[in-house]
Amino acid sequence: MTENEIGKIVVDTAVSVHRDLGPGLLETVYEVVLAYMLSQRGLVVER
Repeated sequence: MTENEIGKIVVDTAVSVHRDLGPGLLETVYEVVLAYMLSQRGLVVER
């Protein structure tokens, strides 16, 4: 997987998380959900 492919997955997933959860939550909430979603898409995530 290239850096561009990884970057596209990260950006697409981050936008999806924000769209689904909406604004106004603590940053930690977005971080936890994004890490989970990225791991579901096959990326290794370390928080």
